[in-house]
Amino acid sequence: MNTTTTGKLVKSGLAVLALTMSLGLAACGFDDSSTAADPADQTTSSAPAEESSPAEESSAAGSDAAAQVFGPACSAVPADGDGSFDGMATAPVASAASANPLLSTLVTAVKKAGLVDTLNSAEGITVFAPVNDAFAAIPPKDLKAVLADKKLLTTILTHHVVAGQLSPDQLAGDHETLAGDMLTVAGSGEDFQIGAEKATVLCGNVPTANATVYIVDTVLMPKM
Repeated sequence: MNTTTTGKLVKSGLAVLALTMSLGLAACGFDDSSTAADPADQTTSSAPAEESSPAEESSAAGSDAAAQVFGPACSAVPADGDGSFDGMATAPVASAASANPLLSTLVTAVKKAGLVDTLNSAEGITVFAPVNDAFAAIPPKDLKAVLADKKLLTTILTHHVVAGQLSPDQLAGDHETLAGDMLTVAGSGEDFQIGAEKATVLCGNVPTANATVYIVDTVLMPKM
């Protein structure tokens, strides 16, 4: 056999071998139980999309929460920590409010009324939360008297709570309160008037784990 013929046979043999290996590898590719692949290749091919770290997920959640709020007082909410939009979004409403410096007087009132567990365990509510300045506008003598009267205080505070986690486009209308009376909200977009007092929203659509909060500039008074 001459050199030319030998070369052709070698090339032909290599081609057949390459084709056989190619078909074998293709067959392995459809076999879920195959373990022949190189471990490094398995890691590369089967690795899921890069997962976010808890810190990155927390940051993303905070960004989403902050993106949906509106109102001039939103800038006064802490940028991080339990009182931030991120922190409030993961806590039930009474606990969330306790971490927000804008709502410290409200939190004191809620504790005196014994409503912390009631609010934290409620499913899907909207809370109109008077800012500290709203309570400061009440004459000190009157405020002290209300805080000392648990029944009256409970009636006033539950007048600020309605069923359902209401988004801004669901806010206008008449809503039954936790006190059993009605609360009327007028307006649209980012401009609302709540109750007979026509309270305005200072920071609205704030998410908590079980409620949507609208921080308002006035304490709402039920009809006695």
